[in-house]
Amino acid sequence: MIVVTGEALIDLTPARCGGEEGYVPRLGGSSFNVAVGLGRLAAPTAYLGRLSTDRFGRELGAHLERNGVDTSLVERGDEPTPLALVHLGEGEPEYGFYIQGTADRLLRPGRLPTLPAPARAVHFGSLSLLLEPGASALEDLGRREAGHRLLTLDPNVRPSMIDDPAVHRRRLADWVARVDLVKVSRADLAWLHPEEDPEDVARRWLGLGARLVIVTAGAEGSVGLTERVRATAEAPAVEVADTVGAGDTFTAGVLAHLHERDALDADALTDLGRHDLEALLAHAATASALACTRHGADPPTAAEVAAARG
Repeated sequence: MIVVTGEALIDLTPARCGGEEGYVPRLGGSSFNVAVGLGRLAAPTAYLGRLSTDRFGRELGAHLERNGVDTSLVERGDEPTPLALVHLGEGEPEYGFYIQGTADRLLRPGRLPTLPAPARAVHFGSLSLLLEPGASALEDLGRREAGHRLLTLDPNVRPSMIDDPAVHRRRLADWVARVDLVKVSRADLAWLHPEEDPEDVARRWLGLGARLVIVTAGAEGSVGLTERVRATAEAPAVEVADTVGAGDTFTAGVLAHLHERDALDADALTDLGRHDLEALLAHAATASALACTRHGADPPTAAEVAAARG
């Protein structure tokens, strides 16, 4: 089982409504998207987070369950569900967040559940690493599980939510030293380390302790690095509806591929050969490309990815 931690929220995405410009609510959040993506890719998955008891929170929980995600680790709260206002244009989507006093961020240190024995991997990422008290609760979980389960991370940087970039970079370096696999976008690295080549940053992160670092670049493909090998994969050419959730689907594709090959293990990442890493990146890139053909975060199923790859 793969346990996915972090935020679940409502994306308000641009749409034509009755002949006027408006916004449509869609279920989302980076970690939520990863969990749904894993469920659709037939990887046993549990979601660990805090959902509201309001209408949106109930819909988020029901959507996880419809997609085969175990919700027994979910905490419930009466606070409202957080909202993200999505701005689409050239390049990466931009987000405005409405999160003050919402249920999602109120996971508290000392109150997280014990993970089930079948859990082989724990995924962390995005807003949940920033917002207290939940950020400290997940840091406690990461420290508790480091060395016992495969830990994975997608920083999914949201600059508008970061008050002090230097503090955030130091906190992220602590995370990288704790986890085994990091997936990060080139856009994130351009903000985190604007004067450095992305692969130089990836190699430095390997030196901090990560076993595998994957850098994605949208339509320009992806590169993966371990201490032993470097591999790349092209992004399949598709007609893009939007790119909301594309990075999250890539992450789900990586983890699902590792699950399929019984490689949810730190040593297995170290032992990946170049052809193995190429296949991993290609699988994730195909899943991500299929998600881009749909509006909103809508990951593909395992059958759809298999059909697309031939």
